[in-house]
Amino acid sequence: MLNKSSKLYSILKYKCPRCHEGDLYTHKGWSYTKFSRMYKSCPRCQQSFEPEPGFYYGAMYVSYALTTALTITILVAMSVLLDETTMTSFLGSLVLALLLFYPFIFRMSRAIWINFFVHYKKDAASSSAPEART
Repeated sequence: MLNKSSKLYSILKYKCPRCHEGDLYTHKGWSYTKFSRMYKSCPRCQQSFEPEPGFYYGAMYVSYALTTALTITILVAMSVLLDETTMTSFLGSLVLALLLFYPFIFRMSRAIWINFFVHYKKDAASSSAPEART
């Protein structure tokens, strides 16, 4: 079980890196039309999810690392499972996997990137939670 105060919890659950309670994204799951929609700030602690303009440009480097890991995984899996791996079958498998995992890679890279810069505060959600609207 993941410890709620760990960065890994925030990254894997797509939670606010400051309070670990609010969601980063407005929609859950693998929606190919709404996967990139993020809240402007945390619904629980009001932490801004875009501290400065262009903040997520750095997430492209994280995305590159995740894509490289996926590429190597596919190459190794095909080498082990198949007798002969052709460049065509490898590239076809890679393109298919990248199209399939694009929302996951996009979301994960942004979650990792914001967790580099925003740190967990145990009482963040309780001290700055907005009042309930009626």
